[in-house]
Amino acid sequence: MLGGLVRKVTGGAGGKAGAKADLATDITASLVVFLVALPLCIGVAVASGVPAELGIISGVIGGLVVGAVKGSTLQVSGPAAGLAALVAETVADVGVAMLGVIVLFSGFLQIVLGLVKLGRMFQATSVAVVQGMLAGIGVPLMFSQVYPMADGKAPGTAIENMAGIPGLLAGILTNPQAMIATLLGIVTIVLSFVWKKVPGPVGKIPAALVAVGIGMVVAALPGVDVKTLQVGNLLASVNLPGAEQFAALTDGAIITAILTFTVIASAESLFTAAAVDRMHSGPRTRYNTELIAQGAGNTVAGILGALPITAVVARSSANVQAGAKTRLSRTLHGLWLLAFALLLPQVLALIPISVLAGVLVHSGWKLFAPAEFPKMWRQDRGEFAVMTLTTLVIVATALLEGVLFGVAAGIVLAALRMSQTVIRQHMEEDTAKVVMAGNATFLRLPKVIEALEAAAASGKPRIRLDLTGVTHLDHACRNQVEEFTAQQRGLGLRVELLMPGEAKPADPAGSGTAASAEGAPATTKLPRRPVAAMGEEPAGAVEPPPWPTADAEWFYLDTRPLPEEQSRSPLVG
Repeated sequence: MLGGLVRKVTGGAGGKAGAKADLATDITASLVVFLVALPLCIGVAVASGVPAELGIISGVIGGLVVGAVKGSTLQVSGPAAGLAALVAETVADVGVAMLGVIVLFSGFLQIVLGLVKLGRMFQATSVAVVQGMLAGIGVPLMFSQVYPMADGKAPGTAIENMAGIPGLLAGILTNPQAMIATLLGIVTIVLSFVWKKVPGPVGKIPAALVAVGIGMVVAALPGVDVKTLQVGNLLASVNLPGAEQFAALTDGAIITAILTFTVIASAESLFTAAAVDRMHSGPRTRYNTELIAQGAGNTVAGILGALPITAVVARSSANVQAGAKTRLSRTLHGLWLLAFALLLPQVLALIPISVLAGVLVHSGWKLFAPAEFPKMWRQDRGEFAVMTLTTLVIVATALLEGVLFGVAAGIVLAALRMSQTVIRQHMEEDTAKVVMAGNATFLRLPKVIEALEAAAASGKPRIRLDLTGVTHLDHACRNQVEEFTAQQRGLGLRVELLMPGEAKPADPAGSGTAASAEGAPATTKLPRRPVAAMGEEPAGAVEPPPWPTADAEWFYLDTRPLPEEQSRSPLVG
């Protein structure tokens, strides 16, 4: 069975030779992911107000179902902390039995969204938002895991966890068992940073496995009483939805919950995919396929009455950092969860929780990646602001809210940068000239209004507005320019208006025709000036056409080249 699984998930990674080369690395990586996933599955379940075993069941499904699909190579799925608050609220309102139906139909909807190819829209995500998301996940993860590292319980939100650190330190100093647990966690963190520098084959063993081995030995010593993992009966925790639960689908609150779970789970999974893709150089995520895979996982989880599944950054990051190359590692981690929970719960009971918490603290630090902030500051300060704001909002609120805020901030930054409007003002004799170029959007409206008001306040009898260099003029700026023109003409000033993309100025009356020269009918189009061949006079020219006089109100642009002997500007007046 295991051989068939290996062939299935590694067959596309360079054939048999590639599978053999990556097999050992992927197996050790899967064990690291298993060690990271196990406490997270239990912790998310407890935070969600359901039995811990349901979290492990969702973790198994995230590995064996979602992990086996070719949507993503290294992304790992399971129960996520980002949905814990929503699950807890839902369970409190409708009960654990209804959770399965909600998750089931959320999975159906995710499959539909993937089939209609809506997954790829999540690829349009700023790098600053993704890095801010990773940091925003890493910081709360570190502070939340400091408490179980000391055999304590985190107070709650990220802000509360940060505020409670002084009290936690005081408690550790007065409790010898808490101090032992904390030392085990610290040893785990130190090993995670330095173990790769150990020479020889020993250095290839994952640091997390070494730390777990040390922790199990210390926990078995006489007089040591640190907390270890406790897992109950998985099969007894399965809660299949019945007819009564399906009948509740007519309830509007249940429909709302299904839609909410679908949107949040899909967004978290695909935003995580964008982040994980930037962590490695392997095959990219197939977004629509991955969305279908997430839907399949949630469908199975719903049938079994387990927690909803999303892609999880902490597990995915651990998978990448452990050197995984193929989907085998993320699939096998689900198999280890199932095997240990069913067959070897007594082995899990020997693993200190503080060691696993230390593994998560190290993962949180890698996600936070503090060196990325000064690097982004040097590269692009606007993107640095987006990255920092995304991180802060996630820490202060939640993952989805922070990502949405970061996306909005990125859009605003892009809009500001696209709205680069160059405005030049100068005076010539009796004329105040305003020349605009670039993209004139509502974001630059204050600058446009300032230039127009300065021209009006110059006291000149004529104003020339040249917008022919503007590549984009949105409705707000166009409306402002037209209103200004009409207002100044109403005050008796002569205003020449050259709009972008026009060979002649716009008609103030909106008739679509140019105003004529003095005395010419308003509906007559201005004739073009004949241009003869170089050095020749226009044949048959009896008298010059009625060009506008110097004091005419309207001017137009003639873009044709002039003969060498003519020195007149193409802006004829």
